[in-house]
Amino acid sequence: MSLHSTAAQLVTLASEGGEHGGHASLNPYLTGGGALVVLLLLLWITTRFNRDR
Repeated sequence: MSLHSTAAQLVTLASEGGEHGGHASLNPYLTGGGALVVLLLLLWITTRFNRDR
């Protein structure tokens, strides 16, 4: 499979979402807030286990 045909398939797949561009039940603020919380939790865990300070 060539790069051009793969890119064309991805464009077709992305355009099937319609005007909204995503699933109707996914709230972007909730998704982004959840991702932020998870990343902050991972940052906190990483700094707790860092003994090189």
